[in-house]
Amino acid sequence: MGKLAVVVVAAGKGSRMKTEESKQYLQLSGKPILVYTLTLFERIEQVDTVVLVTGADDVDRCSGYIEQFALSKVKHVVSGGKERQDSVYKGLEVLGSDVEWVMVHDGVRPFASVEHVLACWRKAMEAEAAVLAVPVKDTIKIVNNEGKIESTPDRRSLWAIQTPQAFRLSLLKLAYEQAEKDGFAGTDDAMLVERIGTPVQVVESDYYNIKITTPEDLPWAEWIIQNVRGER
Repeated sequence: MGKLAVVVVAAGKGSRMKTEESKQYLQLSGKPILVYTLTLFERIEQVDTVVLVTGADDVDRCSGYIEQFALSKVKHVVSGGKERQDSVYKGLEVLGSDVEWVMVHDGVRPFASVEHVLACWRKAMEAEAAVLAVPVKDTIKIVNNEGKIESTPDRRSLWAIQTPQAFRLSLLKLAYEQAEKDGFAGTDDAMLVERIGTPVQVVESDYYNIKITTPEDLPWAEWIIQNVRGER
C-alpha cells in the first residue's frame, strides 16, 4: 500500500475574520490555530508526510512552529499561489513518487476527529475519492441577484462539505492538470475530480469539524477545545 500524505492549506489572509493577523495564526488556548491542525495529523500513525502551504511571508514563522512543537511529519513548507487552487497544486507537486494517497485539508479546520479522517481515507481507497461532510441543518434557498427566492432544494439531498478530502494522488493531479488546461476554478478539490468524471463519495463527519472563518467562530472553537477535542 502506497504512502498517505496530507497537504494542509494555510496561505489565505482571511479578510472575514477582521483581524490584522491571518486567522490561521490566531491563538486558541495559547497555541496558533494552525498548530492544532498540524498536530492532528502528526498524531495519526497512518499519515506519512505533511506538506504545509502558506504565504510567502509566513514560511519562516511556520518553520519555527515545526521546530517548536516537534511536528516531524511536516517535511515541506511551500509558498502558496494566488488562489487556493494554485496553493494546493504547489503542495501536490512536492510529493514523492512513493505517495499513493493524498488528503487536502484546511489549515483553519483544527477539530476533525481521527476516526473521521481515517474513515475518509478508507473510503477513498475503495472509491478513489472521498470527502467529509455533514447534512445541512438549515433550509437552503436559491436566491437571485435582486434578493428574491427562486427555489428551495430538498434539504435531505444537501450536505455541507468539509475537509479533509481524500484522493488517489494520480487522480487528483490529473484533475488539477485538466482544470489548469481549461482555465477552470473550483471551490474545492472534489469539484475538480467530479468534472473529469470520477464520482466522489461522502463520509459523514460531525459538526465540531468547523472552519474558523469569522469572529463568531472563535468562542465556539475555544468551547470545543475545552469540552470535546481538548487532548491536542
